Amino acid sequence: MLGPPRHPPFDPSWLRRTADLRREGTEPSRGGWRQVRVGVWLPTDTDATLSVVDRHAALVHATALSHSSGDRLEFARESAAAVWGMPRITPWPRIVRHLVTRRGVSGSSVLRPYLGGEAECSVVHGLRVTSPARTVVDLARTGTLEDGVAAADHCLRHRLCTAEQLSAELALVAPRAPGRTRARAVLELADGLSMSPGESLSRVQMFRLRIPRPRLQVGVFDTAGHIGDVDFWWEGVVGEFDGHTKYRLPPGVSHEEAGRVLWSEKKREDRLRRQVEVARWVWADLVRPQRLLTILGEKGIRPERRSTWIDRAHRSGSV
Repeated sequence: MLGPPRHPPFDPSWLRRTADLRREGTEPSRGGWRQVRVGVWLPTDTDATLSVVDRHAALVHATALSHSSGDRLEFARESAAAVWGMPRITPWPRIVRHLVTRRGVSGSSVLRPYLGGEAECSVVHGLRVTSPARTVVDLARTGTLEDGVAAADHCLRHRLCTAEQLSAELALVAPRAPGRTRARAVLELADGLSMSPGESLSRVQMFRLRIPRPRLQVGVFDTAGHIGDVDFWWEGVVGEFDGHTKYRLPPGVSHEEAGRVLWSEKKREDRLRRQVEVARWVWADLVRPQRLLTILGEKGIRPERRSTWIDRAHRSGSV
């Protein structure tokens, strides 16, 4: 299952330099433009449509434009993730990371070196960035478990890389290198059937709470046929993330069409509840994991005495 279409990477053609705009008779500081970095601007109407990942990607591209050797920089970690369009759970940083393989490389208030091993880079919209697999492993080693899993899920779902490529990148990391244990955990938890960052965070919190590992995107049927694929499945219980958006309406629909969509969704929900117990939660329940624990406990899904999510041979240290 491929899941929803992948959001295309940020298009840097929207960015303009101050000098170029002024040559055309436009003074960006007078309105209609947002300064992404000193000397690089973005139209405000375009800026208003950007996602949070696009905003960081814009900063990365603007940094390359304003740097004397921007075409030779190799962007890594969060910066590479944004250029690839990978999601993130925690806030995006206000700095840009580029890969260096030796110590002593200075940085600036925005552009910071990341010391790491040599990487085979890809070119995305003119920028040199670490490969998706290398980016995921770097994120997993240096960041949070939830950010690593969200990025890994996204890459597997959209076939930016394979599980084998992720494992091969991890194998290049020295056994006692900082963050290797967390990176191993990310690879163990990653699943290309996860359809959104919210589902990724749900699984991370289930792992931390020692909730039994669910199956993902399981089809539920009744005598009338296929009801739908559910986010999480335990025997006799399904879990659905983001209950407050279960009645999704396409933009611009008429009142009549909206009514038909809502009625169809209600009938689906009724059919589902006649077959299984249904647990629903929203983002606020995930950032307060005890809420998720309560929601699942009310449906009979309770913590295991010992987590079975990760092979014990790989368990060492905190993740």
